[in-house]
Amino acid sequence: MITPLDIQNKEFPKVVRGYKEEEVDGFLDLLTLDLEKVLEENRRLKDQVKNLNTEVERFRNSENTVFETLEAAKALMGDISESAEKRAEILLKNAELDAQLIQREARENIERLNEEMLNIKNSLVIFRSRYRSLLESELEKFDNLSAELFADKELTELKAYSEEKKEPESGALFCAATIANLRKGEGV
Repeated sequence: MITPLDIQNKEFPKVVRGYKEEEVDGFLDLLTLDLEKVLEENRRLKDQVKNLNTEVERFRNSENTVFETLEAAKALMGDISESAEKRAEILLKNAELDAQLIQREARENIERLNEEMLNIKNSLVIFRSRYRSLLESELEKFDNLSAELFADKELTELKAYSEEKKEPESGALFCAATIANLRKGEGV
């Protein structure tokens, strides 16, 4: 490749019918300046390309890192999602088991309470029947005792009345017995 210095140092042989040396030198100077500018711009562009290539490489590395991070994040999210789903399933199963346990305990309590209620009902029925029997037997005793007391009193009154009236004793006794029987039938 020709350099600006090569252009400056180039000497052409002189001939009789040649070019004007001053014009050729002026043109070569212009050419040298333009070539220097082009070479400088070329060097600057090469540096710029080198810097841009370095930056592109850095961005590619960053892009790879970003993609790797993104893939890792996706994998992590998948793991977290899967873990959350498993945990939710476990919690749901535990809740279902707890609900079943509570229901079973409630059924057992209901059955136990029903049994206790039946036992209490049976005890109440037995108590009522015994108490009723006791009351009825006591009432019967009371009725018998009352009848005997009233019969004795009426008999005594009838005797006293018949002595006053001088009625025969057998008629008074018959009346007293009849009154006592009637009172027994009335429950007095």
